[in-house]
Amino acid sequence: MTEPSLLWNTTFPRPASFLLTGIPGLGTMHAWLSLPFSSMYLLALLGNAILLAVVKADKTLHQPMFLLLAALAATDLGLASSVAPGLLAILWLGPQPVPYAACLAQMFFVHALTAMESGVLLAMACDRAVAVGKPLRYPILITGARVGWVAMALGLRAVAIVVPFPLLVARFKHFRMRTVAHAYCEHMAVVELVAGNTRANNLYGLALSLAVSGVDVMGIAGSYGLIAHTVLRLPTREARAKAFGTCSSHICVILAFYVPGLFSYLTHRFGRRTVPRPVHILLSNIYLLLPPSLNPLIYGARTKQIRDRILTFFTPWKGHPG
Repeated sequence: MTEPSLLWNTTFPRPASFLLTGIPGLGTMHAWLSLPFSSMYLLALLGNAILLAVVKADKTLHQPMFLLLAALAATDLGLASSVAPGLLAILWLGPQPVPYAACLAQMFFVHALTAMESGVLLAMACDRAVAVGKPLRYPILITGARVGWVAMALGLRAVAIVVPFPLLVARFKHFRMRTVAHAYCEHMAVVELVAGNTRANNLYGLALSLAVSGVDVMGIAGSYGLIAHTVLRLPTREARAKAFGTCSSHICVILAFYVPGLFSYLTHRFGRRTVPRPVHILLSNIYLLLPPSLNPLIYGARTKQIRDRILTFFTPWKGHPG
């Protein structure tokens, strides 16, 4: 580290750049850690790009469910690309400088795309609830145009609630250090360097986490409560299995996003004294890169329409499946 701990009590004007150190305490393992993280990023890039290409190319997939899946894939591409290149550069080349403005931009995109992904998962849950609960009215209630408006509203929501993050940091003129003990410009990791009263930053970060995740999780839980209520009233076991089967991929995606996220959040908020900092930083990076790499695999493997179109996409000489 370029600045000794004795400098913690000193302050200096806003730096032109910060220094991202990666995962403190695991410097000797950086080369090995680059293997799983680069694999996750490669899977996220290829998998989500293929999903987007397949949905765009096949007009039979221009349906609300698959349009929402395309929105999820686009969000995953952005989320993975906002974190992985910088992370891999640190793991391969060591601590990397990042300009002050670029750090605030990365802070905005990481948090905004995370909020967007949570919102898309909520929209997908509502879509499945209508499909199972009101199948005859589904084509009327859920249309491609309405999906477009929902996606726009979710994007505006993400921007509106995350813009205060970089603005709250930009108001500070003095810092104690320029070394960010993290692999990307996470809001609280940067706030820790500030010389000044950061109460507003802390409160807004906590309120945003609880409000956005809480509202979305409750909406998802409510949607699946309605689905379960409808499915359990179906007369035959085969009908219940088929209805639940239409939701299985989405349930897997929800678990892939919220379980690592919940664990990362709990260790950050309540486990600072018991969970080592390197473990928290490692978990936060896994939380951002694991779902984008798993989502295309989940939908590709468990959704017949996607699976068939991908096979046709790569084996055009065999023709469309019957």
